[in-house]
Amino acid sequence: MAMRKIAPFYFLSLLFLLVLIFYSEQVNVSAQRLSDPRVNVHIVTDEADAVLSILAKKENGQEIEDTDWQRVLTSEGYIRLQKRERSMQRRFEDADFKTFVLSDNLVKNRHALADTLSRWKETDVEKIAERPLAYLPKNAFIKAKIYPVIKPRENSFVFDIPNDPAIFLYLAPNKSKEIFENEFAHELHHIGYGTACPMQRTAVKLKELSPAMQEVMKWLGAFGEGFAMLAAAGGVDVHPHEFSLPADRARWDKDVANFNNDLKTVEKFLLDLATGKLDEKSETNTARSFYGVQGAWYTVGWQMAVVIEKTFGRAKLVECMCDERKLASTYNRGVKKYNRRDHRQLASWSKDFIDKFR
Repeated sequence: MAMRKIAPFYFLSLLFLLVLIFYSEQVNVSAQRLSDPRVNVHIVTDEADAVLSILAKKENGQEIEDTDWQRVLTSEGYIRLQKRERSMQRRFEDADFKTFVLSDNLVKNRHALADTLSRWKETDVEKIAERPLAYLPKNAFIKAKIYPVIKPRENSFVFDIPNDPAIFLYLAPNKSKEIFENEFAHELHHIGYGTACPMQRTAVKLKELSPAMQEVMKWLGAFGEGFAMLAAAGGVDVHPHEFSLPADRARWDKDVANFNNDLKTVEKFLLDLATGKLDEKSETNTARSFYGVQGAWYTVGWQMAVVIEKTFGRAKLVECMCDERKLASTYNRGVKKYNRRDHRQLASWSKDFIDKFR
């Protein structure tokens, strides 16, 4: 008789304990129940949360203990960030990071950083993933961890795509939720591209090309930055910097207006590469110069993608994304119609360059 009275209380207590354990484990991970089986994305904020905790202590004159630093240095976000920076042969030491965290400028921005992180945690990850998935083959999927991080370098990037895909997004003070979501979608497109398109670029196709042309193919893939700009915006009629700061939007518009010159500059680089005129150092330095803040790989890639989609439809664009050999020739066919219809004078790729792929 006593057991009948105790048992319900026992099970309710056990249930409460399990719920408590579950939420304690999830405190630094923002995730959602996803209905699309192609999407498996989580936002991990443990590094940013730990840094903000230290900043709060410093601002309030409290002693910062070793356990506070250990919370930072053992966080998943910090460990993976350090691994990535060292893989790029960049110095990233614990002592240097502690100095950065305790800098007066970072403490001054604590409230803005905390507010920004709070807004970012509210992101509907599946809704954002719909944008890049719309610009990927049907067999693409997106599996990634998103790390909003407080760090010295003000850049965002993807890391370890083959094994455990990660997207690091620089947590800037007062960066709007819309800008974060655009950057988020941009990087998700890179992740999704890596799950589908390389399967279509088989070893047999690559073996048909000379070693020099294989290098050209590699760098044509850098136009993926422009494709991701289009995907992140959500369509050809949406400005890629719709929610950006006025200065960023003006910079983009100015660079896009230089499309014709930039296309020819990139073409010269690719032709020199195809004909063996560049050594490895010159190849790398020139190709990297087209990244910039959002350089020619972005603007030329975006403009070509817009022309192809508006002329032939999104399916044809996705096909060209996954087989860059078709990119220039498809764009050339489309830009003639596009220029007539929109009264534009966008440049075309030269016959010499197109012939390299025949």
